Amino acid sequence: MSPTASARRRRIRLPRRVFSQVLLMQVAIAAGVAVLATGLFLAPLGDQLDDQAMRRALAIAQTTAQQPRLAADMRDTRPAPDGPVQRAAERVRRTTHAEYVVVMDRQGVRWSHTDPARIGAVVSTDPGRALAGREVMEIDEGTLGRSARGKVPLRDETGRIVGAVSVGIAYDSVRDRLVHAVPGLFAYAGGALAVGALAAWLISRRVQRQTRDLAFSDIAGLLAEREAMLHGIREGVVALDRAGRVRLLNDEAQRLLGVGGEAVGRSPDEALGAGRTADVLAGRVTGTDLLTVRGPRVLVANRMPTGDGGAVATLRDRTELEQLGRELDSTRGLIDALRAQDHEHANRMHTLLGLLELEMYDDAAEFVGEVVGDHRATSEQITERIHDPLVAALLVGKATVAAERGVALSVSDRTGLPGRLVDPGGLVTVVGNLVDNALDAAAGTRHARVEVELRAEGRTVTLRVRDTGPGIPPDRRELVFTEGWSTKEPPAHRQRGLGLSLVRRLAERQGGTVAVGAAGGSGAEFVVVLPEALAPPDAARGAVGVEEGVR
Repeated sequence: MSPTASARRRRIRLPRRVFSQVLLMQVAIAAGVAVLATGLFLAPLGDQLDDQAMRRALAIAQTTAQQPRLAADMRDTRPAPDGPVQRAAERVRRTTHAEYVVVMDRQGVRWSHTDPARIGAVVSTDPGRALAGREVMEIDEGTLGRSARGKVPLRDETGRIVGAVSVGIAYDSVRDRLVHAVPGLFAYAGGALAVGALAAWLISRRVQRQTRDLAFSDIAGLLAEREAMLHGIREGVVALDRAGRVRLLNDEAQRLLGVGGEAVGRSPDEALGAGRTADVLAGRVTGTDLLTVRGPRVLVANRMPTGDGGAVATLRDRTELEQLGRELDSTRGLIDALRAQDHEHANRMHTLLGLLELEMYDDAAEFVGEVVGDHRATSEQITERIHDPLVAALLVGKATVAAERGVALSVSDRTGLPGRLVDPGGLVTVVGNLVDNALDAAAGTRHARVEVELRAEGRTVTLRVRDTGPGIPPDRRELVFTEGWSTKEPPAHRQRGLGLSLVRRLAERQGGTVAVGAAGGSGAEFVVVLPEALAPPDAARGAVGVEEGVR
């Protein structure tokens, strides 16, 4: 086995789980902090104990030097083991528990000492500073070993310096105090470490529950997969926190809702404005596959609560499907109308053939004239009053469908629409939805009738659609414009409740309004006002001139 492989095998492997790593790191941090705090406390403690010992020694020396008889005894006697100076110094030493109390004259000769045999000898350390009148604190090495010392000058009654007093505190006692303090410090540090370890364990357990005991690499992989999935799917995803604020929007959701990253951290009402879309995202409207309209898009939303009190909403774009569904409905209506016309045409041909076989030529000619005249009259009535080809073609087709369903569709005598619409497709959508709803409401009623009125005043277009259906109760007249609300059964390929909502959205986009009321007698009347639906006359003539110049 190679040394590299052996070293790799001997390498300490850290735990992979988040719980274990967090616990290990927190215990290591707590231990490091405890050791650091203990070291930071012990570092100045030795200096503090030294300073206290030196100050104690100095205080004892000052007290000894202030004894009134001490200077006089040094003047009147000789240094001796049983002299008055030795007795006074030993009395002070025993009382204060000092290591030594040495009284010396100006020549440095000892007059007192713990060892009587050293009395009369010169001191081992330099007393010059004390004999010069200065007080001294130091830790020094003497004949009795290392000690904390305090030295003060000794003065007589006239203030003249006659000697000095030196007091020593055994340094071993200072070190012993420091050593005795260490176990207590470590006991406190150990207690703090135990409390920190317990807190670390509790925090780690909470982290373990929240991360479901995953490893950091697993969490990083999940986050990378989530980002790729959320921004790669073609379905909008909106995540909300427990306070109802948006915390995540993928790219598709931003596109569908028409918002950017600034929506994160805001409530749906703040990000989107008041409306059904915000109500669905906020959970004020419940259910599955909820329809909502956001700008020009028809969305299907589903909202699912999450375990942390938030929610995740998914959005699907059904705009194209709704358009295809409406086109399918229109196609089916036209097919039904053509089928009916085919049957009607066959009946008319049979009638015409019978008249010819009976040689009733005048009656046959009159019959053909009536048939052609009715259809021509309807088309001419529409095209004479409505000059926009898209709107006129729509109403001609709707008239055919209405006739098949037994409903008389007519254009009001007050109708007048010039051919300079700013958005012909938008007006076609509005007219088509309102006429379809009116035909549905009037079909099957007695004297079923739908009347359309389109009037232009300046640049404003006013649309009125009246029917002879059952009408709309006053308490539901505002509700009919809500996305997803309908009294009719939805077809298999799409959902109901979007037509009137789209009508309102298109009208409001152009600065207009939509209102519903009661028609004369029974039935309903929808009124749409579009303030700037027509281009200015000058602009329209300019466009015509350019077109003719190109030709």
